[in-house]
Amino acid sequence: MQVAIVVYPGFTALDVLGPYEVLGRLPDTEVVFVAERPGLVVNDLGSLSVDAVATYADVSEPDIVLVGGGAGQQDQMADDGPLIEWLRAVDRTTTWTTSVCTGAFVLAAAGLLTGRRATTHWAGLDMLTGFGVTPVKDRVVIDGHYATAAGVSAGIDMALILAGRIMGDEAAQTVQLIIEYAPEPPYQAGSVDTAPPSVVERAGRMLSP
Repeated sequence: MQVAIVVYPGFTALDVLGPYEVLGRLPDTEVVFVAERPGLVVNDLGSLSVDAVATYADVSEPDIVLVGGGAGQQDQMADDGPLIEWLRAVDRTTTWTTSVCTGAFVLAAAGLLTGRRATTHWAGLDMLTGFGVTPVKDRVVIDGHYATAAGVSAGIDMALILAGRIMGDEAAQTVQLIIEYAPEPPYQAGSVDTAPPSVVERAGRMLSP
């Protein structure tokens, strides 16, 4: 099984590295980081790089495609852009086409989520309607062979769900145990429903362009 994880300048690290930790531990699985051009790709915080060893042209029939979000995501959404064209092509044969956080907007811009249910980061959820997508306020949404995850850390949940569907519950649970994924956050501020209003307001300001 081949998993193609897209990286582009300004990607959010955990969007892609969380699922990488899960999917990359499944038996007989190759994970390849793909980009428009091979080489180091810098994340949105400017302090971490991922080495993309393959271009879109090098990966023509991946079993799973994953697109994360990040500050640079908007630059990838041009209708005739290389990422959009590649996604439309490989989606014809993928078992799963997936996104984490605002990566959903890239799939939507490619027309892949039109008429479907999907989720994304809470700050952009309502904007999915502009792409003909039905926004769902869930951590992970599966519609057909499309799987979308909410903000950042939700990509780990999505990857575990996919692992279970592909290789069975025990295989997924084994990976969960290996990475010791048992969240016990010190605060209950992980969603707009539980965070204090002042925190929601502050986060909104920080996320504004």
